[in-house]
Amino acid sequence: MALEKNLELRIDRYNPQFATFNLAAARAGYEPTLSLSGQHTHDESGSRLLSGGFSVDGAETDSDRFSGGLEGLTPWGMTYGLAGSASETEGSNFTLDTNLNQIVSEPFQSSGGSVAVNVTQPLLKNFWIDGTRLSIATAKNRVQFSELGLKARIIDIATRVELAYYDLAFGYENVKVQQKALELAQQLLAENKKRVEVGALAPLDEKQSEAAVAAREADLLAAQRTLNFLENSLKQLLSDDFRYWRNDRLVPSDGLAAERELFDLQNSWTRGLTERPDLLQVQLDLENVGLQLKYDRNQTYPQLDVFGTFGYNGSGNVFNDTFEEVGTRDRPFWTYGGRLVIPLGNGAARNRYKSTKAAQEQSVLVVKKLEQDIMVEIDNAIKLAQSNYERVGATRSAREYAEAALSAEEKKLENGKSTSFFVLQLQRDLTAAQSDEISALVQYKRSLAQLAQAEGSTLERQRIDLEVK
Repeated sequence: MALEKNLELRIDRYNPQFATFNLAAARAGYEPTLSLSGQHTHDESGSRLLSGGFSVDGAETDSDRFSGGLEGLTPWGMTYGLAGSASETEGSNFTLDTNLNQIVSEPFQSSGGSVAVNVTQPLLKNFWIDGTRLSIATAKNRVQFSELGLKARIIDIATRVELAYYDLAFGYENVKVQQKALELAQQLLAENKKRVEVGALAPLDEKQSEAAVAAREADLLAAQRTLNFLENSLKQLLSDDFRYWRNDRLVPSDGLAAERELFDLQNSWTRGLTERPDLLQVQLDLENVGLQLKYDRNQTYPQLDVFGTFGYNGSGNVFNDTFEEVGTRDRPFWTYGGRLVIPLGNGAARNRYKSTKAAQEQSVLVVKKLEQDIMVEIDNAIKLAQSNYERVGATRSAREYAEAALSAEEKKLENGKSTSFFVLQLQRDLTAAQSDEISALVQYKRSLAQLAQAEGSTLERQRIDLEVK
């Protein structure tokens, strides 16, 4: 129920989706870009005054130009572009015809265009890694990181549910203990009243019994209040609508029992160092720093590129003439060459590389420290579980001894060889022993759950299959 409804977990389920979207966005860096443009231009020039007093009207020109291109980036760092353009111009000029000795109009019309492909391939800087490849690698890393974060949250919620269940079981058992203690105190009070009435007991003993009953009633109310709080804690983990659960009672279905577990420290260390999500996450952080270091190192190299362009020209009177001539591929053109750019000093790139290298060394230490912390945490968890198991046996014996002592003292009171004070004292001792036994059982159960969390084996222990889609 918690895996389906818990609000914290439902919130964290979005994180792998965000990381996946970011990865898709990074991969979109290889998607080509298409550009198209068209324009019309109208141009009129002013009149001119020629020698001899002739005035020539200005020229009038109309032109249309269309162009398009497709450009993009390849996974090996090469940039490419496919471009084409065509233009058509028509108009008229007015000139002086000296033969006719008059102004004549000379219309004109022309078109031209070309198609070409160009490529640029880096050989040093941006050759084996560039910004796009770094972004994709980093995004892949973050997808894994977010999935491990979701796994860690599931482990956390599963563990908290288990601990809350054991706490609730303790709360119910503690209420039973306090109810039994109140019944014993009430029973003793009733018997003492009879003894006082027949003169077999002093009135002070009756007052002591009344005080004990009032104290046990207060203890029972406190235990019931704590039980309500424990119920709400578990409801909060299991549900996304507390109003629906508010008036329901949660009753543990399993009794508390302490099954002996066999612990293997080396096996637990192996699990912790291979399955703990937080350790795997810091290892991914280290890997991420390594990717950045690879990129920063590449950026310290000079830029050495080779490039080339190849295409065909066309011309004519109208667009169709240009297109036909380009189609015949009779007028090719090409260029090729190289480009070397050497940053003098290159201090920014070199210092970024040094900074990232220091960050990598720091990340290695972070991983080592967490590994050590995990080993210490697991060792402590195993020792705590072993100690709690032994405590279960000790508290059970203490409770049995307290029961025997109370029974003996009650018989002595019946025979007039004891007082209510001693019986009340032994009743309180029995109540405390019963609470200690229940607490020891709960703490042992809790320590097993916490050991599984320290190992990162909670999902396996609870038979939860995790699949991130």
